[in-house]
Amino acid sequence: MHLTGQAGDVMKESSQIAWSYLHSAMHKYAPGYTFFEKSQVHIHIPEGATPKDGPSAGITMVSALLSLLLDVPLPDDMGMTGELTLTGRILGVGGVREKLIAARRSGLKVLIFPKDNYRDYEELPDFLKKDLSVHFVEHYDEVFHLAFPEETL
Repeated sequence: MHLTGQAGDVMKESSQIAWSYLHSAMHKYAPGYTFFEKSQVHIHIPEGATPKDGPSAGITMVSALLSLLLDVPLPDDMGMTGELTLTGRILGVGGVREKLIAARRSGLKVLIFPKDNYRDYEELPDFLKKDLSVHFVEHYDEVFHLAFPEETL
């Protein structure tokens, strides 16, 4: 995997963990697929208004790579955030309020947050949470079921 763009050290580490986790669990999520054994993946993080160096993109990176591997698009109204460990556990993130506001502005309807952030979400005003389906997860298996409902483990 090759990573370019505006990725700081934390984002680089997140991408390496996501890549390692995917390889360790690929037999579970995509049995029989060998795409990554013969192909190179390049992830580019373009420059934007918000610096991208927080630990919160692990589950998004794994999901994007699985979407590529399985040739199954992610739902276009879904957003997710959460850092990943090498064993697939999902860690809490910062900026839940800001991420929820950004998701609303982008028209997302289904959100995936770490279970560790449930209290942060509960403290938000109801008008921010209205008309959203929010799922709180502890392990990537739960993300997989939400992001790829037609696929089975």
